[in-house]
Amino acid sequence: MYTLIVILILIVSVLLALIVLVQNSKGGGLVSNFGGANQMMGVRQTTDFLEKATWTLGGILVVLCLLSSITIPKNVKEGNAYDTEMRQQIENMIPAAPATQAVGVETPAETPVENPE
Repeated sequence: MYTLIVILILIVSVLLALIVLVQNSKGGGLVSNFGGANQMMGVRQTTDFLEKATWTLGGILVVLCLLSSITIPKNVKEGNAYDTEMRQQIENMIPAAPATQAVGVETPAETPVENPE
């Protein structure tokens, strides 16, 4: 489910980018390509369509992003195998710390080992 939502987010994002690039903030863009007054889609209708498409795709993108955050797979407890392997390698590289001694407790002195020869 998560993969499907991510794919839909990518498609909607590309469509939204294309529609925004077609528009021009000063009224040009796709609208300026239509010079005649007797066309099927007038200048005002094209602008309205592009604006409605922008808002619709933006809303769809927000909803899909919220859905993707809900459907993120959460069944991984320890991480993937790569993380576990890296953690074990790091633990093996760090030497074990020597045992600490309590304050005020004396340790027996080391006695030299005699050579049995």
